[in-house]
Amino acid sequence: MNLSKILPFQALFLALTCATALAANPHIVVIMVDDMGYGDPGCFNPDSKIPTPHIDSLARDGMRFTDAHAPGPLCHMSRYGLLTGRYPFRANVGKWRQHAVIDQGQTTIASLLKTQGYQTAMVGKWHLGFEEKGYENPLPGGPVDVGFESYFGIRASTDIPPYFYIRGNRAVMPPTVPIEANNTEGWSPIQGKFWRKGLISPDLKLEEVLPRFTDEAIDVIDTHHEKNEERPLMLYLAYPAPHTPWLPSKPYEGTSKAGLYGDFMVMVDAMIGRVLEALKKAEMQDDTLVMFTSDNGPVWYDADVERFAHDSCGVFRGMKADAWEAGHRMPFIVRWPGEVKAGSVSHQTICFTDLLATFAAITEYPRKANEGPDSYDFSPVLLGKQDDSQPVRPHLAMRSGSGFMTMRVGDWKLINGLGSGGFSQPRRITPGPGDPAGQLYNLAEDPSETKNLYAQRPDMVKKLQATLKTIVDQTEG
Repeated sequence: MNLSKILPFQALFLALTCATALAANPHIVVIMVDDMGYGDPGCFNPDSKIPTPHIDSLARDGMRFTDAHAPGPLCHMSRYGLLTGRYPFRANVGKWRQHAVIDQGQTTIASLLKTQGYQTAMVGKWHLGFEEKGYENPLPGGPVDVGFESYFGIRASTDIPPYFYIRGNRAVMPPTVPIEANNTEGWSPIQGKFWRKGLISPDLKLEEVLPRFTDEAIDVIDTHHEKNEERPLMLYLAYPAPHTPWLPSKPYEGTSKAGLYGDFMVMVDAMIGRVLEALKKAEMQDDTLVMFTSDNGPVWYDADVERFAHDSCGVFRGMKADAWEAGHRMPFIVRWPGEVKAGSVSHQTICFTDLLATFAAITEYPRKANEGPDSYDFSPVLLGKQDDSQPVRPHLAMRSGSGFMTMRVGDWKLINGLGSGGFSQPRRITPGPGDPAGQLYNLAEDPSETKNLYAQRPDMVKKLQATLKTIVDQTEG
């Protein structure tokens, strides 16, 4: 047999098989907004004072999750867990100001999907650090070093200097111009048009960042379409809004009944609408899995609720950074035409860390034991093959902004301290004589966490403490 005559046919067969596999995988667009509460989108709160028609359209056409959680109630924690499938308490996420948080060679959703033939792109807020050695030099350790083929964005939040755009691993223009701090009368010091003093690049205006990122994301979609790219697209769009500074442009002023914050949230929703329209124009809508969520809870006080009759946190207690539910229970929506039932709702407990395992399952990636150790596949839920009676996760562990550990098993939630563990007052309470040492809630009966059952259910406290210790002590294979 003349193998030289057969090999070309084998090569053609393999090429066709590969092309078929790539075509079978959906495009994936992950849209993460910043500091938006569970009670902001109308599809999660019928009493919301903020119109969110585009976010609501995703829920209408897809699946809405009522018990989805950020892996930490702060920006950098949440993003680390989403990208790596690891709980952020397993890493030194606090080093982001000068160093890269994600280890070299660590699997991320981007590197996983790139292995599976995806074109990977990121636009927006990074907040997971670079190896900084001057902004005129390359910035290693960022998106393009952890699986993204392209990146355009900013280093952290639009209230944390220095302020400058990054393309790939280089500053588009280094920050050289001084900018003074700013606050807004009538709001707390960390609300409104708040930003910190520092340096800003000459080509960046804070009020233009949100629409600029939308333009960049649309360009990624349009370019993919125009080039007739055979590979499916994975786009991670990390908006830095409605995080402060709240900077709605004129067309959005007065469009909500929740003040400056609400107007900015209307603008965020409109930007999402532009991205969804770009998918439709590129004829990619029907082949795209869209995931939408927020990175953590809002900065919204009781006084704001009274002032606007709008509760950004919905029925949940607390806010950003807290161990209480409003710090980390997030709106989460998945639209996947032809696969996810339109208008469906899931009460499964899921976490952003679960994206890695879910994408691995969808694309048939052979995940290793040490890849996404805190990630659970919820694709059977999306496909209607697993209902709420079969939990995706056996448990959920988390560290709050000030270090409280929480443990969730079923309806039960343990917090190993008293107070919010975050921004809400009181942040920490020292137990007095006879006081419980922590907090225990049954979320099915008490979603607002008003009845501390720590003293009444020592058996459950002991069980959750043991589970938490096992998870925290766990080592990766």
